[in-house]
Amino acid sequence: MDVKKIRKICRPIRIVVGLSLIGAGLYTGIGWFYLGIIPLIAGIVNFCPLCGITKQCPLIGKE
Repeated sequence: MDVKKIRKICRPIRIVVGLSLIGAGLYTGIGWFYLGIIPLIAGIVNFCPLCGITKQCPLIGKE
């Protein structure tokens, strides 16, 4: 699989998930939803924290 194609797909998904979680936090008042800032920042700077920790992306599989 092509890594660049997967990152093109993952980046907007991270941004949407982050904004959704933050929006849910604002709507419900539950503070845990503000952790949506993590996928939002990861999507904006195009960095996957899980890939950084494991040194491989789980969506790609074994290389």
